[in-house]
This record gives sequence, C-alpha cells and structure tokens, in this order.
Amino acid sequence: MTTDLPHSLTPQEAMDLLTEHPAAILVDIRSTMEFLFVGHPKGAVHVPWIDEPDWTVNPQFATEIRKLLLGGAVCEPGQLCAPVVLICRSGKRSLEAGKALIQDGLSAVYHVDEGFEGDLDEHHHRSSQGGWRFRGLPWEQC
Repeated sequence: MTTDLPHSLTPQEAMDLLTEHPAAILVDIRSTMEFLFVGHPKGAVHVPWIDEPDWTVNPQFATEIRKLLLGGAVCEPGQLCAPVVLICRSGKRSLEAGKALIQDGLSAVYHVDEGFEGDLDEHHHRSSQGGWRFRGLPWEQC
C-alpha cells in the first residue's frame, strides 16, 4: 500500500523500531540551535529541514538523507530500504519533511508524532505532556 504520508510513531514505537532495525536512522530535523541547546535523542543524526538564518526549507534535505542511506541509494518499489525516522519539536515539521521524502521516492519513512518536546501545555510549557524527552527515552545536550 502506497501512501503520501510518513508512518506515525509514538516516541516508544520509534525507539523500538530503531532497536529492532540496526540499519534504521533517526534524523533530528530541527534547527541547529534546537539540536544543540534544547537537546536531542542519543544517536540522532542532524539534518535540518528549516534552519537559521533564513528559515527556509533546506533545498538539499532529500539529498542529505539519501547520503545517509549508504551513499544515495534509491529506494525502488519492492526494494528493501533502511527505515528513516524523523523527529522535530512536536511532530509537525517531521510530518512535512516526511511527505517531501516520500515524494522524492523514499518509502520507509516514519515520523515521531509527539516530537522531542511534545505540544504546549496550558502554561505554554513543552516536555510536560509528551515527546521523546518526557517519555524518558535516551537524550543528550551540548
């Protein structure tokens, strides 16, 4: 079944997929400042979808992801592709980036629906009701 949306995973489901499939890659697509100073999942590779200073979509995003997949391998229908798991702050950017990868021909694309920090709570705080960090999964900070 072909879809134009990445498969949605909870943070724990993403961790399980990464553990079960050693070839899978976890890509943190947040800005460089978010990745460095807010923290990121342990083992995540950083490829920004949108980054400072211009805050425009990275025109090389799909190419950079393909380079991570063994030198730019093309995933054809019926061909086994390494899973790509995308994570952002709350799951919104990773959904959009995942759509772009699928349009570019990748098929095993997933996104963490709660992101790294989750949605805002009633006090406008993140990491209090969802996300990779809230769920107690391994992360680090520079």
